[in-house]
Amino acid sequence: MTKLDDRVRRTAGTTGGTASPPRAPGRRSTWERIRRDRVLLLMGLPGVALLLGFHYLPLLGNLIAFQEYLPFVPLGRSPWVGFDNFAVIVNGDPEFLGALRNTLVITLVQVVFVFPAPIVLAIMLNSLLSERIKQVVQSVLYLPHFLSWVIVVAVFQQILGGSGLVNNAIRAAGGDAIDFLGNPNGFIALLTSQVIWKDTGWATILFLAVLSQIDSSLYEAARMDGASRWRQLWHVTLPGMRGIIILLLILRLGDSLTVGFEQILLQQAAVGRTASEVLDTYVYNNGVLGGQWGVAAAVGLVKGVVGVLLVLGANKLAHVFGEAGVYQKESR
Repeated sequence: MTKLDDRVRRTAGTTGGTASPPRAPGRRSTWERIRRDRVLLLMGLPGVALLLGFHYLPLLGNLIAFQEYLPFVPLGRSPWVGFDNFAVIVNGDPEFLGALRNTLVITLVQVVFVFPAPIVLAIMLNSLLSERIKQVVQSVLYLPHFLSWVIVVAVFQQILGGSGLVNNAIRAAGGDAIDFLGNPNGFIALLTSQVIWKDTGWATILFLAVLSQIDSSLYEAARMDGASRWRQLWHVTLPGMRGIIILLLILRLGDSLTVGFEQILLQQAAVGRTASEVLDTYVYNNGVLGGQWGVAAAVGLVKGVVGVLLVLGANKLAHVFGEAGVYQKESR
């Protein structure tokens, strides 16, 4: 009778209304996971504070997009105009459409030429046998990343400007100077070359880290099977880099409508706004300079929403093809 009573009590403890159901093996509660990772969470608090203070809190300023905002009036007291500020987008304002077209063209060119550049460079550096030479080359290639766009533009002016190094050499050879910096037709090529020169070396860091993690036995097995260097690249190296390539491509899509505000603004006077106006400079020229704060905020808000949708859509597509993407749901 005592054993039966004990069995009844144990059964009631697991099925009664006041007792919690047993957790699956290996599954932890939220508080258990917090207690387990408390050190990592504490280390992440400064970063979270920076994100909240400088990224999420300023999102409240998007209220300007629905107001006829006046800078010297408190944020919530400007007249509300609903969606009137979005008329430039809905009605197809020519200046806005020109900025959108330039943004999309520059984005497409940079995805085709700028995004693969660090991948190619990382593979070339990884193929160097001498570690000393590799470190020296890496250090030299990293340096331009730490230069501001003001300095980068000044360097290109000294090289490609009217009295720059290249045009002086052309004149010395008896030719006529070429307007590299003020030619609207070559402006996108100029921007792309500047981005490649400045950021390609720095962007190779992630790809070199991934290449160092590829198992060398895979290359040995490929060589034993008679695979050439190109076959090893295609069947071993690129599949090993696929995860980071997809991750960075998704993040690049999120910034696809942001194509270098400072870089373009510094050179906009030389080529004119028709050829160089992008969404970011449109917001600056019409908001800060033109006083159309609500219209500029509306364009910026739409740009941000489109970027978020692109990231979510690309991440979902990555999951379809079996990749982790930027984030994935935790499996419990």
